[in-house]
Order: sequence, then structure tokens, then C-alpha cells
Amino acid sequence: MTMELAGDVTMLAVTIRVFGRDIVVLLRRLAAAGVRAGVSEMNRRDYGRDGR
Repeated sequence: MTMELAGDVTMLAVTIRVFGRDIVVLLRRLAAAGVRAGVSEMNRRDYGRDGR
């Protein structure tokens, strides 16, 4: 393992350590928004079919 590779691996580990929780929170919020959009789409009524 060269010093440059060791430095890159260390920098990656520090980046994951610092931003890991933020990334998890962001992914959870995106998933929740997708679920809300899906539920909203399922609950939407189509009033055009039966003339109401």
C-alpha cells in the first residue's frame, strides 16, 4: 500500500465519518417523500369517469 493510497483511504474514512449521518438522514427524507407521494397518488379520486 503506497502512501498516496493510504492517504486516499484515510480521507475517505474521515469523509464517511463526518458526512455519513447527514447522508442517511437525507436518504430517509427522500424515501419518506416518495412514500407520501405514492400514498397521495393512491388516495386521489378520479371524478371524471362517473360524471360527478
